[in-house]
Amino acid sequence: MFGIKFIKVQPTTYLLEYRRGKIMREGLGLSFFYYGPTTSLVAVPVASADVPFIFQETTGDFQAVTVQGQVTYRVAEPKKLAALLNYTLARNERYVSDDPEKLPERVIHVINVLARAELQKMPLREALRASDELVKAVRAGLAASPEMTLLGLEVLGLSILAIKPTPETARALEAEMREQLFREADEAIYARRNSAVEQERAIKENELNTEIAVENKKRQIRETQMDAERAVQEKESLLKKEALETNIGLENRRKSLVAVAAENAKAEADARAYGVSSTMKALSTADAKILQALASTGMKPEQLIAFAFQELAGKADKIGQLNISPDLLRELLNTQPARK
Repeated sequence: MFGIKFIKVQPTTYLLEYRRGKIMREGLGLSFFYYGPTTSLVAVPVASADVPFIFQETTGDFQAVTVQGQVTYRVAEPKKLAALLNYTLARNERYVSDDPEKLPERVIHVINVLARAELQKMPLREALRASDELVKAVRAGLAASPEMTLLGLEVLGLSILAIKPTPETARALEAEMREQLFREADEAIYARRNSAVEQERAIKENELNTEIAVENKKRQIRETQMDAERAVQEKESLLKKEALETNIGLENRRKSLVAVAAENAKAEADARAYGVSSTMKALSTADAKILQALASTGMKPEQLIAFAFQELAGKADKIGQLNISPDLLRELLNTQPARK
């Protein structure tokens, strides 16, 4: 009615009322009546905004990569932003220009420039793994950026979601990495086999060392047994030697005894021979009749008869006929058992 209107904004919107080129009122979440024909309203949203971005850049080794991420910012000084960009509201409370829609593009443009400067310092392999370093460098650049300061913007957060190479480069890297993984797998297999061979060799060496130790122990035992046997043999030899020396001593004593016995026997034989010789010498001079008489002394009757028959037999050539009575023969026969 008569050009008077009412406006009410959210607490996250900074509203400025201009009349005749001067600020009449300003603040967050204002609500008031104004005269439309002579009043200009500028509404600057100060709430945080999440803006995704994606752009393509070139690394230091001239390889194209795609950087994808998100930036969170807010308007810290709305009056600076309103002085540079047109945030004026039309009668239908819409912006009269597209400057508010271009603000995220300006922020992304600044991020793009800062990221390009960092990526051109890195080779492809390093750039693909440099998300955290890139975030730190770009955020520091945004804080010191004159354009961000002039626009009165404050960066709340920055994240790099992905840094990707071109599909051809990705396939090449995948192939190279695949070959490297295959080589590492082959090396792992070789290392495992080599370890198994080393362990097998160590086991065999331990077995051989054990066998050598056992053989050395057997040799020591055999040497000990041989030393014991040699000691026993030496003792046996010593005993045999002592026994032989004892036997030699006994034989020497026996030899001496035999010699003495022989001398004694010889002396006895000489004595007997001398006695017999003396007796025979004495008998050689004696009369035979006397010797026979002496020999018959002490004889038994049957012996005397036998001696008489012997004398008769010696003179048989001189005897014509000899008669022996049966009584004499009976007496001789009866005396035979008694003589036995």
